[in-house]
Amino acid sequence: MQLTKLGHACVRVRKDDRTLVIDPGGLTPEDDAIAGADAVLITHEHFDHLEAARLRKALAEDPRLTVHTCRAVARILGDVGDRVRTVGEGDALDIAGFEVAVVGQKHEIVHPDVPAVENVGFFIDGEIFHPGDAFTVVEAPTLLVPGQAPWMKAPEMIEYLRAVAPRRAYAVHDGLLNEFGLGLLESQLTGEAEAQDADFRRLKPGESIEL
Repeated sequence: MQLTKLGHACVRVRKDDRTLVIDPGGLTPEDDAIAGADAVLITHEHFDHLEAARLRKALAEDPRLTVHTCRAVARILGDVGDRVRTVGEGDALDIAGFEVAVVGQKHEIVHPDVPAVENVGFFIDGEIFHPGDAFTVVEAPTLLVPGQAPWMKAPEMIEYLRAVAPRRAYAVHDGLLNEFGLGLLESQLTGEAEAQDADFRRLKPGESIEL
């Protein structure tokens, strides 16, 4: 498989001639993020993961395209019809030739006064896990680890890397960081990679890696 990092929390996963796109939200600047995809996976409803107008446009332009997501997002996209498929924890699906396991239920706590929204993670071909905005522990060889968010502290990222203990981890959810923050994130990942003897780093937008 080929994994390509796009802006913020969005990635493209390609195998043979099939492509999945995960979380092309409002902080993903690439206009062609969804172009050519067979399916889009959305972890939850927050604007940086879901840009409903972009999805509706992509669905109108490509009659093959489907969207797979949690109940809350499916309700938001209810006008699209059956091309939006509702998924939940425990589902094991074949999506465009990829084996996709759905893991997780809720977003991490933003504040005790703010109810947690639905959040599902996607584990692709037993290799790549995108948790969305959650610290869901899965025995995944490749983890797309949240790098920065209002709902997390840097030590929590490290604790999550240690709980999953993947062979590879690539930072996502970094679209709110300036160059100094990105440098700090890369330093934190490098330090933990050395501690775990693993490949932990940040892929730049547009950068791809073969798995």
